[in-house]
Amino acid sequence: MESLSLFWQNTGIAQVTFGSLLMVGLGTLLLVVAIRQGLETIFLFSLGFAAILANMPGSTLADPGGMLYTLYEVGIRDGMLPALVLLGLGILADFGPLIAMPSLLFVGAAAQAGIFVTVLLAMTLFSGFGPSFNEMQAAVIAIAGGASVPNLVFAADRMAPELVGVAVVAIHVAIVLLPTLQSLLAALFVSEQERQVVMGAMRPVSPWERILFPVLLLVTCLLLLPAIAPLLAPLAFGNLMRESGVVGRITTGLSPAAHSGLLSLATLLLGLAIGGRLTPDRFFSLETVSIILLTIIAFGVGSASALMMGKWLYRQSAGAVNPLLGAAGVAVVPLAARMVRKLGAENKPPIDLPAPMLAYALATNMAGLLSAIVAAGILLSLLAGKSW
Repeated sequence: MESLSLFWQNTGIAQVTFGSLLMVGLGTLLLVVAIRQGLETIFLFSLGFAAILANMPGSTLADPGGMLYTLYEVGIRDGMLPALVLLGLGILADFGPLIAMPSLLFVGAAAQAGIFVTVLLAMTLFSGFGPSFNEMQAAVIAIAGGASVPNLVFAADRMAPELVGVAVVAIHVAIVLLPTLQSLLAALFVSEQERQVVMGAMRPVSPWERILFPVLLLVTCLLLLPAIAPLLAPLAFGNLMRESGVVGRITTGLSPAAHSGLLSLATLLLGLAIGGRLTPDRFFSLETVSIILLTIIAFGVGSASALMMGKWLYRQSAGAVNPLLGAAGVAVVPLAARMVRKLGAENKPPIDLPAPMLAYALATNMAGLLSAIVAAGILLSLLAGKSW
């Protein structure tokens, strides 16, 4: 009987808690969304699966020595997995349209207004009647509002690692709401006449311009913000490999999908590492609701600012720039760029935006990603002496 009692105590059934069941349910929901909706499929799929593994009754996978714990320590503590994700993104990125029209950097930069507004809101809005956030936590929540998961994971582990799982989920809740949010903002800020603008073909970009762009981008930014080297260097290196032809030589004889293999694998491992941090003690709280709300506000402020910057470029270019490009300023690559086509289809009459417009939208999306990295670097630099 003593042996049977010991066996029963070590079963998962005997260790079931209400919190663990809720987290397993959350992980299952993430899996369903990833499979049925196709939204950030690889990352959400691995995130949900890891959340189930970490919270199954009796599971030790997320405890010290466990697989998920070790993956987090090895892949995120030193910034390896975020760097690999950005390296893979750099290999796939085409900065040609951004080089052809560098003014789109202003749209991407304007989209980061949500980050700095959220820092102030996180430190002041909830201090009187809800959870209070210190400056490190406020900075992490603000970076979540920048919509880049690699940026968030890198910064959160250095400033407020206890928020990394919740903040990643908050980003994806905001992404689900992004189409509705941007449709409302576009209807509010962009007139039908402005929506009808068809942008002309972009100027030809020489191979040397493409090669020099990641080099100059890296040197310029690192001279001003060394804190973003672990984020910007892999992105620039990957793009330099692409434009110089190194990637083609490495993958000679492989399928075209080999170029995206690194990004897919790194994204999968990143989701597994973060999913192990989704625990009931931190997730089901008023603090989580506040973080999700602040992230949605950051998305809204950033999208509105980018649309307004698009209108400013429309006026400065005498009507040659479609303000809907502002919808692509949020650094959700490439979902935000696809929003431009969706918003164009909502016109009366609907219009199918031509290929050059979509290329400019992708350029604006990449400008938003670069600006989000810079914004994260500013916050890291301001708090470097207190957090590192």
